[in-house]
Amino acid sequence: MNQEKIRWISTTAEKIWEEMRIQPTSGNEDTLELTGEKKQTIDGFGGCFNELGWIALSKLDEEKREKVISELFHPERGSKFSFCRTPIGASDYAAEWYSYNENDGDYRMEKFSVDRDRSYLIPYIKEALALRPDMKMFATPWSPPTWMKFPKTYNTGTLRMEKEVLDAYALYFKKYVDAYKTEGIDIHQIHIQNEPLVDHKFPACPMTGEQFRIFIRDHIGPLFEKEKVPAEIWFGTLNGPSGMLYTMKGPVLEDYDSYVDQVLFDKEARRHIKGVGYQWAGKGAIQRTNESFPELKLMQTENECGDGNNTWDYARYVFNLIRHYFANGVNSYIYWNMVLEPNGTNTWGWNQNSLITVRPDTQEVIYNPEFYVMKHFSHFISPGAVRLQTKGHWTGASLAFENPNGEIVLVVSNALDRARSFTFKGAGEKFSFELEPYSINTFVVS
Repeated sequence: MNQEKIRWISTTAEKIWEEMRIQPTSGNEDTLELTGEKKQTIDGFGGCFNELGWIALSKLDEEKREKVISELFHPERGSKFSFCRTPIGASDYAAEWYSYNENDGDYRMEKFSVDRDRSYLIPYIKEALALRPDMKMFATPWSPPTWMKFPKTYNTGTLRMEKEVLDAYALYFKKYVDAYKTEGIDIHQIHIQNEPLVDHKFPACPMTGEQFRIFIRDHIGPLFEKEKVPAEIWFGTLNGPSGMLYTMKGPVLEDYDSYVDQVLFDKEARRHIKGVGYQWAGKGAIQRTNESFPELKLMQTENECGDGNNTWDYARYVFNLIRHYFANGVNSYIYWNMVLEPNGTNTWGWNQNSLITVRPDTQEVIYNPEFYVMKHFSHFISPGAVRLQTKGHWTGASLAFENPNGEIVLVVSNALDRARSFTFKGAGEKFSFELEPYSINTFVVS
């Protein structure tokens, strides 16, 4: 083994991002081997731009804020994020609830405006684009304008299915893409609705599979096609349906077939759809979509967000989420809040984790455990990389990729409370190392 060809980074609760000395062990039969099969191409990693994140960053002095942005987006260091999300109107991490047009009956969107975003979201995104001009962006609404819903409120109700409302809502998306283009921000994907399978306390809009099918097939799809809107339409961001559960919606069972297949088996709707985005309980459904519609791209659109305590145990859980989603075909993985103040409290009282915590009173910046879990992937795996199929006893605790430059990247978790020998075979190499308890490790084989 040529040790100069291998780089090894390890993280535990006590030792963060440690460059390990190459000290081979004798190894054992518990191996990870490349099969030679290549799987999906990787589009990138990233997080979501939210108002409360920019408010937190704005409380730092300029030098510290620039360092945080650099650690997230610089293309040569830090997390190297290249694929990110932004809300269309208010998310639950907006300072207040809002949409871009609360003028009842404005079907032509004559009073549509993104003025509010110039105070929060647009500066946040532009700071990132200054370092990463090739960054891809996708956008999702949490709620349509309230006058398009029944009842007329942000945090409940569903989309009114009258033709003039649906046409106006399709135009609302087009106006959004155009407005952001004017601001110098390209929106590459539109995901129709955030978490449509639950009625939240914050801005939300539950939608059935039939509502998605009609809106995509008859309204937003034809409009985007006719007007040559330069943003893909995605069936997302789906927080279900779980592969093993169903919920009762009146007399109709909302399971996988009546939801996802309701949309994707309509050829006219499907021809407008470029991919499917899953998050949260959607992890139970993604395997079926990957197997049934391999021609569609897949995305993990929002990392599960914890409770604001930012523990190493939860970070190890996030590793398992990343492993699950990539093993089931996603091309990209998106974290939720990149930056928050302590406890990560949203506008309705839920504390959530973040990659980075900012303490405005002391100007302290804390890089949380999940920052390093994401970095174990995003720092080393480039857009255009290909996931490699593996076999062996370590397969369920690892992922393997080949970068466009030929590097092999392995990300491996030792989830047990004891050290274990890890043996890799592939790409003309064989090496064995001892992985520390409860550790996450990245190996780069050049």
